[in-house]
Amino acid sequence: MEKKKGSLKSTLAVSLTNYLDAGAIVAGASGLTLWQNYLNLTEMHLGWLNFISANCLGAAIGAIIGGFLADKYGRKAIYTYNMLVYMLGVLVIMLAVNFPTLLAGFLITGISVGVGVPASWTYISENSETGNRGRNICISQMAWGIGPLIILILGTLLAPATSGEAGVLFPIVQSLATTIMGDGISGAALNVFSSRIVFASLFIVALIAWLLQRRLDESAEWVAAKKAEQESGIKQKSVFSSFGELFRNKTCVRSMLFLAGIYLTWNMVCSVMGFFQPHIYETAGGLSNEMANLMAAGQWVVIILMTFICSLVVDKANQRMLYGFGVSCGVLAWIIVIMVGISSMTGLLIFTGLWAMQAGISVQTFYALWASELFPAKYRAAAQGIMFFVVRGVSAIWGLYFVNIYGEHGEGFTLAGIMMMTLFIISLVVGVIWAPKTQGKTLEQITKERYGEGY
Repeated sequence: MEKKKGSLKSTLAVSLTNYLDAGAIVAGASGLTLWQNYLNLTEMHLGWLNFISANCLGAAIGAIIGGFLADKYGRKAIYTYNMLVYMLGVLVIMLAVNFPTLLAGFLITGISVGVGVPASWTYISENSETGNRGRNICISQMAWGIGPLIILILGTLLAPATSGEAGVLFPIVQSLATTIMGDGISGAALNVFSSRIVFASLFIVALIAWLLQRRLDESAEWVAAKKAEQESGIKQKSVFSSFGELFRNKTCVRSMLFLAGIYLTWNMVCSVMGFFQPHIYETAGGLSNEMANLMAAGQWVVIILMTFICSLVVDKANQRMLYGFGVSCGVLAWIIVIMVGISSMTGLLIFTGLWAMQAGISVQTFYALWASELFPAKYRAAAQGIMFFVVRGVSAIWGLYFVNIYGEHGEGFTLAGIMMMTLFIISLVVGVIWAPKTQGKTLEQITKERYGEGY
């Protein structure tokens, strides 16, 4: 059942989910030191924020729920309600005045992100033409890059003068803070208003996304699968009944093991960098909050450019080779920063550039593409939900462990870097050896080849 042309419009609407996913992570990361100073948080507190956020456990919980709901009730059902949960989470963060409230906001936002991700990648793939499936996934990934770029630029412009000059828009922060809280507000309480405004921008984008996504048509692939299931006379299953079926099917299990092999190892590194990178640049690298955000923003410009280049070639080039090139850049980045040191500006710049190149041609792009290809429609979102649950859940635990390795002031960075490099090498080897040969085939053709008739 080849798709009609015009998938780009729906791809753009759905891609706002990726914008908000990465935006939530980077908004938390860019203001992490500000919240730390305001609420007197320790590194362990920061580890817990990462643990339950959109970066880790919150998204993991949401993904396993959202995956099964998307297969049971349709992809459109997720887009009708999920952004309302996201807006609630962001609002709680904006109003937080203590650690438990901040933690709750991160958790709610993370759950919403997790619910939306399996449906997002599945919907894009199911509504793409065969020759544009990779391109559309890359466009979705570009939104994942544009979100952090905008958030980091905004964070830089609004940054307080904690260890350098204040951002050019910080006077607006002061004016807004004194209007809301009174003239007596100062110090860390004033500075953290920069982060509150950044999260307010995500609230606005989430509202726009909700208005657009709730108008989307249901996935024709899902409708056809449901119709076939009903015509077969088989009794409709409960929401979580696909769980057992997934693990009884050997082809599904092999696919999940392969995808977990490339994505889990990659995400353990990238989840830490996504949440802690500006904080690492400030503590181990000695940069100001403004400079850390500015360097990270420059990195995201390169990421977006590389993702755009990837979108032009991914459906035509050898995907195994393209995958290998991207991950190799990440391995090389860690080798260089371990040898030169993060406190060296030269080493930091080279690391940032190579890191941006791997993130532009990222494992997540190929994971999103292959995960939507390797499973039949009736399991597609649920399988992604399970894997996303495992990946983000393990990353949550790793994030707590990482802060102990890293130390209060980055004294354990070298050891952490060696561990990161090792994880990337595993992702490289697994992906290059076992990359699937699905390029140029319809989803129905891939399903028939892998599972036979009846799927």
